[in-house]
Amino acid sequence: MTLVSLPGQSWVDAVGPVDGIDLMVWDLADPPPDAAVEVVVPHYMRPADQLAALSLMPSTRVVQLLTAGYETAVPHLPPGAVLANAAGVHDDSTAELAVGLALALLRGIPDFVRSQDSGTWLRPGIRPSLADRRALVVGYGSVGRAVADRLVAFKVSVTAVASRARPGDDLVATVHGVDELPALLPEHDLVVVVTPLTEATRHLVDDRFLSALPDGAVVVNIARGGVADTGAMLRHAGRLLFGLDVTEPEPLPHGHPLWSAPGVLISPHVGGASTAFEPRAVALVRSQLERIGRGEPPLHVVATG
Repeated sequence: MTLVSLPGQSWVDAVGPVDGIDLMVWDLADPPPDAAVEVVVPHYMRPADQLAALSLMPSTRVVQLLTAGYETAVPHLPPGAVLANAAGVHDDSTAELAVGLALALLRGIPDFVRSQDSGTWLRPGIRPSLADRRALVVGYGSVGRAVADRLVAFKVSVTAVASRARPGDDLVATVHGVDELPALLPEHDLVVVVTPLTEATRHLVDDRFLSALPDGAVVVNIARGGVADTGAMLRHAGRLLFGLDVTEPEPLPHGHPLWSAPGVLISPHVGGASTAFEPRAVALVRSQLERIGRGEPPLHVVATG
């Protein structure tokens, strides 16, 4: 039997019995258990520094995250342990927020909220529509594809970009390589950034990237704060619109200039935090444990200790 730790009793109850698997509760905030835990599932919304407890469990051979991002867990993996991310779990929820941020910025919803707070009726005017936008989805994995799927439903023209060029699918004719960005950016007025944070993508959205976009373009970052250069965004705020679910630094401190920058809408890293999360996360964990119980390797492995 393989001993697996889940982050709470509610997770044990939801996952239920799995052949070949023994379940126990370990929240990484608590001292490490004496038992030889082989598979660890950390809590979803807890401070990243709690992941340091993974390094105290040399028996661990699989760490199954409940997040799509994984860079904060990599330094703490025990030697030989594999790290799997929550591929597919956050697609629907995060794609909804990406489209919501773009819609809010284009249609002026932040202005409406401020006007309602002051009891002021805004003078009607013509606002840009999401329909007929030319969108560039930078990072065409499962979340990026979910974003594209929703944008197409809003009658948006979608171009996909990934680390390398490859054939398209039923949503896009082709997937462009990231090296094509300089030529693509001037032709698009909506950019949704969905890349993982790596050394290759850190500050991908920099001054050169933003300068290539036309006036009034919308940039939505649902990836990681470090993918975008905060200073560059501040220099372009007002000329461009920014919907940011992630920031650098994060949490964004009180008084930071991003809070008051023109044309910037910030949500507090809640892309995956919706009622869509739990059923998809439970299904993923159970599926992975069934594979492990049968002696098969887990899917969605992104790193090895």
